[in-house]
Amino acid sequence: MPTISVIVPAYNAERTILETITSVLNQTFSDFELIVVNDGSTDRTLELLNTVNDPRLKVLSYPNGGVSIARNRGITHATGEFIAVLDADDLWTADKLELQVAALQQHPEAGVAYSWAYYMDEQGKSSQPSEPEYFQGNVYAQLLVNDFVVSCSNCLIRRQAVESVGEFDQEVAGAADWDYWLRLALHWPFVVVPKHQVYYRISSGSMQSNVDFMERCNLRVIEKGFQAAPPEMQSLQNQSLANTYRYSAHLYLTRVATTDAAKLATQKLWMAIRLYPPILRESWTRNLLIKALLLRLISPKISRALLQFISQLRTTRNSSLQQSQP
Repeated sequence: MPTISVIVPAYNAERTILETITSVLNQTFSDFELIVVNDGSTDRTLELLNTVNDPRLKVLSYPNGGVSIARNRGITHATGEFIAVLDADDLWTADKLELQVAALQQHPEAGVAYSWAYYMDEQGKSSQPSEPEYFQGNVYAQLLVNDFVVSCSNCLIRRQAVESVGEFDQEVAGAADWDYWLRLALHWPFVVVPKHQVYYRISSGSMQSNVDFMERCNLRVIEKGFQAAPPEMQSLQNQSLANTYRYSAHLYLTRVATTDAAKLATQKLWMAIRLYPPILRESWTRNLLIKALLLRLISPKISRALLQFISQLRTTRNSSLQQSQP
């Protein structure tokens, strides 16, 4: 039996599936099975998968059921001691599995290993590292406030941990990964691999574009999470809600980016600030307020160009500062 089972749900993923599969097959840790669940694709996804010649690859085809059902179907076929899920448009660095399985072997009490992620653009031409987080052990409180894991493509999970919490919840499909991490964190310690190892692709056609749907799913996950949380964590609920409304504002401004979206983003930001005033101290909140104001005052095209110019200036400044350091 393989040490690791890698589950890849794929629906109409012809643009990215081979690159994603290659990032798995090129892992320095090679004792794995790769289970791709073809979730009723109508494009060339299955045709492209059939060109891959590697005995570790298994392709399972089902009628379309959605990403949570596809993940669950893959897990039912998994035989490995550890299980990892990888979305069909994300990528791994070559040492991802090696370092994560080592972390779990070094911490036998832990059920989940996670790394840090890069936010990658749709074309895969540029990426930005996520903020490093070092939470380990009982991380339930930190996860209630914010999904610091970033992507469903991140974690390596011990089989016993998967069996203890069951399936991904299809009723919260837009936030099923956050819900899953919370359920795991109730029972299992987490361990961090302090390295960026996951390329999380930000796609215009992804569920993040459906802001209302994402928000409903996030709010339901928060509701479930605090129902299960001990009394001493209940005071974190306003902060968690504020982070969710701020994230909705971010999606309105980056995925929709119209004048109407800027108005909705402003409303979400004020909801966040009223719920948890300290959120205004954070630079992300202030930057979103500036973006919303620019979109409401000037045309989206001009505001995007201006924001891009400011971002380039910051990047150039940071690069110059790094080069000047001894």
